[in-house]
Amino acid sequence: MSTYADTSFLVSLYVFDSNSVRAAATLANLPRPILLTPLLQVEISNAFQLRVFRKDSTADKIKASSDLFGRDVRAGVFELKSLGSEVFRQASDNAMRRTAMLGTRTLDLLHVASAIFLRADVFCTFDRNQTKLASAEGLKVVIP
Repeated sequence: MSTYADTSFLVSLYVFDSNSVRAAATLANLPRPILLTPLLQVEISNAFQLRVFRKDSTADKIKASSDLFGRDVRAGVFELKSLGSEVFRQASDNAMRRTAMLGTRTLDLLHVASAIFLRADVFCTFDRNQTKLASAEGLKVVIP
């Protein structure tokens, strides 16, 4: 079994916000491994820096969060997986079937397509749009 946790969930594990307590409590019950992709790595780095830009956190706190995330990656908390062009094909197919009904954004399509491509058993998110899309695509969604 494995879990695809999106950016909203992962960032809440490393930077305290209104979802952090629920994210931490949920983490203990998620199937392992927790899959990590290059897309997630970029989004997490960007989300951390946006916290500084928006003055939701300080540069020092974000550096500490980033360092902790990096240590967890190196320690094997996450399993880094590469993505091929099949993910983009899956995302495009999902867009054709779902976006007109759900108003899906491109990054939502890519996250759900990544979870499908990697055969994740569970999709974990705080994002309502991703929840709708992942559910429509048959993924088991965990909303902490």
